[in-house]
Amino acid sequence: MPPKTFTLEEIRQHHDNKSCWVIIHDKVYDVTKFLDEHPGGEEVLIEQSGKDATDAFEDVGHSTDARELMKQYYIGDVAEKDKSSAPKPPKTTGSTEEPPKGGAPFWLVAALLSLGVALVYRFFFAAESNQA
Repeated sequence: MPPKTFTLEEIRQHHDNKSCWVIIHDKVYDVTKFLDEHPGGEEVLIEQSGKDATDAFEDVGHSTDARELMKQYYIGDVAEKDKSSAPKPPKTTGSTEEPPKGGAPFWLVAALLSLGVALVYRFFFAAESNQA
């Protein structure tokens, strides 16, 4: 059985704590029963209700568990005529490589190296001054 479809006009009518629907990736979720349980508070969901909340959802960086939990609130899809015109690429932070772990930050290495050079310089010049 194909999923039920909803127009934006229908979805916009569900924008309060009595009936709270959100759109995420062109799928419609009735999160009314989840309002009290949402870790970010019900205000966050109500603010995004009745409209496309995809960007807000992705900006927060929800966990895999949160994405699994969403499935139980799925009620249908956005009507084809109201779907986002172009698919949005996944947001990236620039590099796909993870930063190295466990290493000291560059500024710390540079500071320690500078301190070492200063101490060595002082030690040798202090030794020459005392011999003269």
